[in-house]
Amino acid sequence: MATRSIKKVAVLGSGVMGSRIACHFAGIGVQVLLLDIAPAELNEQEKKQGLSLEDTAVRNRIVNAALAAAVKSNPSPLYAKEALELITVGNFTDNMPDIGDCDWTLEAVVERLDIKRQLFDEAEKYRKPGTLITSNTSGIPISLMAEGRSDDFKKHFCGTHFFNPPRYLRLLEIIPTPSTDPEVIAFLMHYGDLHLGKTTVLCKDTPAFIANRIGVFAMMHTFALVEKIGLTIDEIEALTGPVFGRPKSATFRTADVVGIDTLIKVANGVYEHCPDDEARNSFVIPGWLQQMADNKWLGDKTGQGFFKKIKGEDGKSVILALDLQTNEYKPRTKPKFAALEAAKPIEDLPARIKALMQGKDKAGSFFRQFHYGLFSYISHRIPEISDDIYRIDDAMKAGFGWEIGAFESWDALGVEHTVNKMKEEGYPVANWVMEMIQNGCPSFYSVENGKRLYYDVGSKSYRPIPGSEAFIVMKNFENQVVWKNSACRTYRLGDEVLGLEWNTKMGSMGGEVLEGIQRSISLAEKDFKGLVIANEGQNFSAGANVAMIFMFAIEQEFDELDMAVRMFQQTMMRARYSSIPVVVAPHGLTLGGACELSLHADKVCAAAETYTGLVETGLGLIPGGGGTKEFTLRAADEMHEDEPETITLKNRFFTIATAKVSGSAAEAYRLGILKKGRDETVINQGRRILEAKKSVIELYDSGYQTPVQRKDIKVLGRSALGALYAGIYGMQQAGYATDHDALTAKKLAYTMCGGDLSEPTPVSEQYLLDLEREAFLSLCGEKKTLERIQSVLKTGKPVRN
Repeated sequence: MATRSIKKVAVLGSGVMGSRIACHFAGIGVQVLLLDIAPAELNEQEKKQGLSLEDTAVRNRIVNAALAAAVKSNPSPLYAKEALELITVGNFTDNMPDIGDCDWTLEAVVERLDIKRQLFDEAEKYRKPGTLITSNTSGIPISLMAEGRSDDFKKHFCGTHFFNPPRYLRLLEIIPTPSTDPEVIAFLMHYGDLHLGKTTVLCKDTPAFIANRIGVFAMMHTFALVEKIGLTIDEIEALTGPVFGRPKSATFRTADVVGIDTLIKVANGVYEHCPDDEARNSFVIPGWLQQMADNKWLGDKTGQGFFKKIKGEDGKSVILALDLQTNEYKPRTKPKFAALEAAKPIEDLPARIKALMQGKDKAGSFFRQFHYGLFSYISHRIPEISDDIYRIDDAMKAGFGWEIGAFESWDALGVEHTVNKMKEEGYPVANWVMEMIQNGCPSFYSVENGKRLYYDVGSKSYRPIPGSEAFIVMKNFENQVVWKNSACRTYRLGDEVLGLEWNTKMGSMGGEVLEGIQRSISLAEKDFKGLVIANEGQNFSAGANVAMIFMFAIEQEFDELDMAVRMFQQTMMRARYSSIPVVVAPHGLTLGGACELSLHADKVCAAAETYTGLVETGLGLIPGGGGTKEFTLRAADEMHEDEPETITLKNRFFTIATAKVSGSAAEAYRLGILKKGRDETVINQGRRILEAKKSVIELYDSGYQTPVQRKDIKVLGRSALGALYAGIYGMQQAGYATDHDALTAKKLAYTMCGGDLSEPTPVSEQYLLDLEREAFLSLCGEKKTLERIQSVLKTGKPVRN
């Protein structure tokens, strides 16, 4: 495994999956050869241009169009646009010999066995022996594709099933055949995890593999409950979304995105090829669903499915939902259930699911029957689709976006208690679960010394999850808590390193979080090598506690507000100037105050999917926790003699003024939030906390010294202030900025220029912090700022005023 490296990949097929898989490989720095068929005839535009079928532009038209469509898609399949330069395009006829230079050839053409076999016939002529050859099939048996191939082909062949979109859905199913070399399997499992950032799940070559088998069952089971309990589409969407740890797309919106024809195809495939599945009848297509397919109401691909977008009388888009009783589209409704309302305030997901299961209304009935059916089904899939329970949970979390796996949910509800309830309701449970309980193993998972164990059905004992040594999960250190408050936990992570996490709504940073940072640093300075700051929520943090700012401002409690802003600034400076290394490991949304924390850390180990920026101007404020100061400091350090001094300051100013947020960690470097040579991008989000811990130890062992506060920051005063004010005026006159936007921008410019100084002057960090805080407080007294904050608290978005 150590001798194999991937420098160039060939992707055969440039459709929705192929083009995006190519983009993902390019995004991690791998050269890609992307091929597709050459057109059989000219289109009208090519005829007008006088082109022939022999012209390269014509021969590569299909692959070029597919790649262009992928690059334009939102969200972007690339971490950074520059990665596109690593992709070379071609066609099967002219460029198949070029795969001889590739270390991995990945097939991603249409789901037809005959076409895949024909393509492999050609690929085998040119592929270099010993190189990887895999298929991205979502369900065709891997063994059928391997039939008739050479021994070397078979040895290096398996299924590598990516999920769409490949950059964002973290699942990569690895499906070997009996002929696949174990070294190839081990390499792909490791490479997918470390380099592609995937949760790699080893699957058996069974229909639909793991994620689609369980995921489609969950959908079909939900459809059955719709009819049994009498629920509407809008009611199901409310019940099966984030409230119980599923994506916002819930059930029916997910079906529209995937394609109702695709859903039916997978369900029919399981029904046809799994005669011994005890829940086989769950995959029978309901009449109303088949009618939708016959009507070509297939979802997004045909413009209507369970939902349909139309133009309202006012010209604005309106979303309608299908009434399954009348087969007509009707305006959407916001259903209310007592069980839902009671559970929503509960932050802890396992506790929330427990509360939902206890509901006495239709919602409670749905949650009980949904989970009982799901638990019954997964128990019977061991060992058919997997020998190990954790692979099923991993597949569903990484492939379908479930926050909590099915076996994890079962644990949260109590295994034995739930089994008894399932028996009462007539849901069968596999024998191995009963044996597990009888053998004194009360749960599917347990934790020992910070390591997560799973119940191994074969040995009837708990075993460590393979590969878990590369991951640190904070909650697994519950018996190593050294300090806590109602929001934060500080853990011993081993090797003399502390870890701090907090659990607040959207990871917001209020007084208790600031206390947690300060106390954790003090503890680390006393007895440890350093501190890692991270968490395992959906996002790292959406920033400071806006509700607290609003409360102080609306009640004119400016002394309290001043104290709160000072505390935030002091906490950020404490992170920068402590006597131990502080490493932050963000992921997902890392906005406002969380971005400021990253700016002040000794190092940032950011997940590739980190969306970070100083967004305060959207609220009519400026960054007040040291972010404005830090951008001014960095602008001063970036000034070069061979260019106007105002250039770097102007760039930094507009990054804040326009509230730019990076679309990835790669973009955060370009925005000047992350620093090359200091910070690190971790492709696999699950590895970032361990990498941060390693960084703490490395910084400490290399002789970490407390930095010295800066007093030499060159600010430009009036010489830059006039230029920035002119730019603000131009934006305002062009209609890009409201009067309040302009006021906010001027306060920002004043701070970043060091005030109304007559000439460029060296100043201290504290000088800039004082200006920053003064501007922040003055903007908090503005009516339009309060209107924006109130709008965010009510709707999640600031009003443009």
